[in-house]
Amino acid sequence: MIRKLSELVDLAKAKRKRKIAVASAGDYDVLEALKNAEENNIVEPVLIGIKSNIEKISGEIGYDISKHEIIDIEDRLEASLHATQLIRDGHADILMKGLVSTGILLKAVVNKEHGLRKGDVISHIAIFESPYYHKLLAITDAAMNVAPTFEDKIALINNAVEVFHLLGEPNPKVAVVGAVETVNQRMESTMHAATLSMMNKRFQIKGCTIDGPLALDNAISKKAAELKGIESDVAGNVDIVVAPDINGANFLYKALNFLGGATTAAVIMGAKVPIVLTSRADSMKIKFYSIALAAAIG
Repeated sequence: MIRKLSELVDLAKAKRKRKIAVASAGDYDVLEALKNAEENNIVEPVLIGIKSNIEKISGEIGYDISKHEIIDIEDRLEASLHATQLIRDGHADILMKGLVSTGILLKAVVNKEHGLRKGDVISHIAIFESPYYHKLLAITDAAMNVAPTFEDKIALINNAVEVFHLLGEPNPKVAVVGAVETVNQRMESTMHAATLSMMNKRFQIKGCTIDGPLALDNAISKKAAELKGIESDVAGNVDIVVAPDINGANFLYKALNFLGGATTAAVIMGAKVPIVLTSRADSMKIKFYSIALAAAIG
């Protein structure tokens, strides 16, 4: 398993160059990230959006897009639908969110006629490189599933585990976290966590090791777990953190980035292709690593 996000670039470069359809591409950080990805021979973009804006921004950042296809569509939903149709028709391998809201892009992704839905649940996986943790750490789901049901959480785990398998980790450690590390019938998330852990022990959820409920400190710190008398193969060495809902996951995502000095790569899984979906506030570096992640696993 890779230890740094920069290694995603090497993994992606070892594969064939992917074609990436960018919905509403007129954004400085998005185009800068695409420029870097193209310079690293990772992707070839198809740029969909307001052509004049795309050309203006590209000129300002010194990105030569003269050899690339630019599809002039002003409406953001129409741009998103066109991007998904390109993938359905086999003309692109990766979908990327540009200057468009997540809701609009996902409306195109789940569209019955032009969408990319593969299964019942698509989910967001963010992988962090933190100066305070000894390896990469994934969090799910900070962007898609608002209040995941028990069945949804099984899908979230499977989608995140698939990413780790594709990155070379055959048995990622999964912590189903919450406010406490004990089962409490008044806290449904702890009941979910205990059942998911038991299902894993009975090989009903495979390809990983699951423990829960765990509080975040127990999941991240072996010492914290030992102080609370918790014996766990996951504690202190977790790969994937499954949050109880989107609030917890999103708070943690942004706290790591804006307070914790972490860098991120994020994708949507469960669709027919990886989807690069980052916050509009995320940096160019995060968008670049997210492209590399999608290309590495796609």
